[in-house]
Amino acid sequence: MPKRLYIETVGCQMNMLDSELVVATLRKAGYQLVDHPRQADTILFNTCSVRQHAEDKIYSALGRLKHAKEHHPDKIIGVMGCMAQKDQRLIFERAPFVDLVVGPGQLHQIPQLLDKIAAGAGPQLEVSLDRKSGSRDEVQQSFESYDPLRDPQMRPNRYQAYVRIMIGCDKFCTYCIVPRVRGPEQSRPAAHIEAEVRRLVDEGCREVTLLGQTVNSYQHHDGGRTWRLADLLDRLHTIDGLDRLRFVTNYPRDMDDDLLTAVRDLSKVMPYLHVPAQSGSDRILHRMKRGYTVAEYRDMLARIREIVPEAAVTSDFIVGFCGETEDDFRQTVELVRQGRFKNSFIFKYSPRPNTKAYERLDDDVPEEVKRRRNNELLAVQNAISEELNRPLIGHEVEVLVEGPSKAARKQGVDVEAVEGHVVQLTGRTPCDRIVVFDGTPRQIGQLVSVRIYDVNGFTLFGSVVTQHAGPEVFQLQV
Repeated sequence: MPKRLYIETVGCQMNMLDSELVVATLRKAGYQLVDHPRQADTILFNTCSVRQHAEDKIYSALGRLKHAKEHHPDKIIGVMGCMAQKDQRLIFERAPFVDLVVGPGQLHQIPQLLDKIAAGAGPQLEVSLDRKSGSRDEVQQSFESYDPLRDPQMRPNRYQAYVRIMIGCDKFCTYCIVPRVRGPEQSRPAAHIEAEVRRLVDEGCREVTLLGQTVNSYQHHDGGRTWRLADLLDRLHTIDGLDRLRFVTNYPRDMDDDLLTAVRDLSKVMPYLHVPAQSGSDRILHRMKRGYTVAEYRDMLARIREIVPEAAVTSDFIVGFCGETEDDFRQTVELVRQGRFKNSFIFKYSPRPNTKAYERLDDDVPEEVKRRRNNELLAVQNAISEELNRPLIGHEVEVLVEGPSKAARKQGVDVEAVEGHVVQLTGRTPCDRIVVFDGTPRQIGQLVSVRIYDVNGFTLFGSVVTQHAGPEVFQLQV
């Protein structure tokens, strides 16, 4: 009888990719994926440490499994990912029934560790070295990139995939735990990335998103040549059958003109750039150790709009960082108003142990002030997003159809059961705008033209354009 696996993932796209790869490897080892922890012999949580809320969610989920473990002592419970690397033995102390703690640099060991636990070897802990526990080479070797052969059945749909081009981060922003839990910055060889993308395209993948903590910092030395992200995009652009290329997340100082020119000139590279600003105040940016000024960020925006005028730019902002005054916050609001971002991800500051901000700065902005600033900035951004979407009404956009919409999934729509019937579908434009429309399941994975008839700040609503002979219709790159 196959071993039954349940996995729950929180956090970023990197965590989603890690879960896909771990599940694919365990399936090859005889595991069967199930939909609920009650059905599972092995339960894994892939964790995030960027905000306290993400960690609290995991510890709460672990607490709910205490009685299940008492009644089924052979059930294996594991914690993997960033929180595992950060908390290590603390997880065993807070949840003594946990069997496995594995950092992001040791994911390849999970099948063997599970076998050891099942054989009676007791709880297993495998994590990487702390950044201060050895030389850079020693620490780097303890964080291994995990990129095994893929399993298309493990992705939300077979037409889109994430591909890791680098791991780790060397920026050391004062609020951020990522350099500690993901290790030093390391870029994969371009040839390995190309081979992986070609395999994905052979499996039916049409869109690939390249991942890195600061993806535009990608740099790999191969013999006498240095590969940068612009070079990598040019190499991947030649792959037949690949329709779309994206990359996230970008660091403002590394957004050079060569990369922007590649986005402009390579038709498969989508004009979508996620470049977190984090604050509109130079004083706060300095406290965050972001490495640029507001003027430099604005200059980057100007270069984007000069070189790639059709590009959609999105950003991240943290409100309520240590020492943030009302004037600092007003400067952030002004940057959002002037930046005209397609959308922004806005977060309240959450102190993270083992970061410079936690060790050296006071978390002195009251929670109610953080909440107010979060809501105010979100309202400003949402209004801008709707303003930018409204002119699209009446225009056609190209959409890669991803599958049933969120509303259709909530209704329990079975795509196979409704084959040939109309169902609400969703997909994305080149600029990563979400589009909802009625279509048929056979359109999933296809590029279709959709005419927009309504919008809000988050979604475009449209209807599929029936193709017929006639004058060519202009299609917006939105």
